[in-house]
Amino acid sequence: MKKFFVLAFCVLFISGCGFLERKTTAEPESFKEVATNLEIPWSINQVGDEFYISERVGTIAYVKEDGTVEHQKVEFSSPLAKVSEAGLLGFVLTPTFEDTKTAFAYYNYDDGKGPFNRIVTLQLEGNVWKEIAIHLDSISTGNVHHGGRLEIGPDGLLYATIGDASNPDLAQDQQSKNGKIIRLNTNNEWETVSLGHRNPQGLAWNEEGELFASEHGQSAHDEINKIEEGQNYGWPLIEGDEEREGLVPPLLHSGANDTWAPSGMTFHKGKLYVAALRGEGILVVNSETGELEDKITGFGRIRDVFSNGEELYFVSNNRDGRGTPAADDDKLYQYVEK
Repeated sequence: MKKFFVLAFCVLFISGCGFLERKTTAEPESFKEVATNLEIPWSINQVGDEFYISERVGTIAYVKEDGTVEHQKVEFSSPLAKVSEAGLLGFVLTPTFEDTKTAFAYYNYDDGKGPFNRIVTLQLEGNVWKEIAIHLDSISTGNVHHGGRLEIGPDGLLYATIGDASNPDLAQDQQSKNGKIIRLNTNNEWETVSLGHRNPQGLAWNEEGELFASEHGQSAHDEINKIEEGQNYGWPLIEGDEEREGLVPPLLHSGANDTWAPSGMTFHKGKLYVAALRGEGILVVNSETGELEDKITGFGRIRDVFSNGEELYFVSNNRDGRGTPAADDDKLYQYVEK
C-alpha cells in the first residue's frame, strides 16, 4: 500500500494556558480541520456538506458548511448516567432523515436504580432533538463497558454493540443482550447477531456486505473481528491467539503488550480504518489478510472515522478525561487525498 501519510508530534505546553500543541511532519494539504471545539464527540454523520455528530455530554454538534458549530440540545426521557465513559454515545441518522428528521441514538441513563443502556428514536424539531420512541431499554451497564455503537447495515436494519457491563459472564449468557452485537429486525424485534464480546465499539461493512467489529480487550488483546451471524467470539473464555472449539478467534489483535482501545470503524476505498483511543491514531487494516498496514497518528485520541465513499473524516476525543487536549479540541478532521 502506498504510504498513507506519516505524522509525528512533539509535546509543548503553551505557557499559561495548559493546552498541548501538537506538531506534525505531515504536509499541510494531507488533512484539514473541518470543525473545532466539539464536546467529546462520538459518532459522525454527514448530510451534504453538513455534519451531525453526537457528543457524550448529551448534545448533537451540528457542523455547518462553513465549519461553524451549533451544539443542539437533546431532550431525553431520563437523565444521563454519571458513571465513567457514559452519556450520549451511538447516533445514526435514519435513511429517511431528510424527510423525517429522525435518528437513532444510544445513551446511558440513571433512573435512581443504577445505570442502564437505552436505544431510542430522536426527532429534530427546529434546533432541538426530542426523544419520540424507545426501542431497547433497561439493559444493564457498569462503570465502563457500555458498548454503544449504532450503524445502519446494508440490509437497511439497525445494528448495535452492547458491552458486558463489566460482568464477563453476561457475554456468554444467551438470555442477556450484554456482550453482544444485535439488530432490530423487520418485525421490530431485537435479535442476536453474535456473542462473546467484551466491549465492542465499532461496526463496518465492506463492499461485499461482510461485517467487521472492533472490541476492547482486557488491558491488551484488543480485537478486530470478522463477524459471522450466530458465532461466538470467545470472551471471556479465549483471548488473543487462544483457540477453543466453537469459539472464533479475532482477525487481528493488539497482542499481550500493546493496546489500541479501538472504537469507530469504516471502510474507505478497500481498506478498513479503525479509530484508536489508547492507540492515539487510526489503524489501517487489510481486512483480507488481517494485517495492520499503517497507523495515522498526531491527533491524539480518535473516537470515530467516517467515509462517504470519496472523503475520509475523523474526530479526536482528547477531552474525554483520558487525553491531553490541545487548543480548540476536540476537532473534526478531513483527510485530503492528493
